[in-house]
Amino acid sequence: MARPTKYTPEIIEKARKYLSDYSKDDIGHVMPSVVGLAVYLNISKSTVYDWAGQEDNEFSDIVSQCNDMQELVLMNKGLTGETNASITKLILGKHGYSDKQATELTGADGTSLIPESITVKYE
Repeated sequence: MARPTKYTPEIIEKARKYLSDYSKDDIGHVMPSVVGLAVYLNISKSTVYDWAGQEDNEFSDIVSQCNDMQELVLMNKGLTGETNASITKLILGKHGYSDKQATELTGADGTSLIPESITVKYE
């Protein structure tokens, strides 16, 4: 027998409240996160991802918004020095950002963007 789901219109409303109020005193999170959303909703993180992966529900939009807001907060607080630079860099890596040196950059075909030698032709 399957357990009854907690996925209700009320849980959607509460999830949206988390997105708008995550930093207020009653919630008190520095930035929005999927883990914070799960704790606030009193469900597991895996349930959040399960609901987000199901078709025909708005929960995937909520999770996506949560991640987008986290990225924005990290960028803003990282640039102003409000958050630890190492943690900011680590979490922004989860959003696709990276810190690469010029020698690591490659073209679309995988070849180096830095030529081994340059031949100059004088006329």
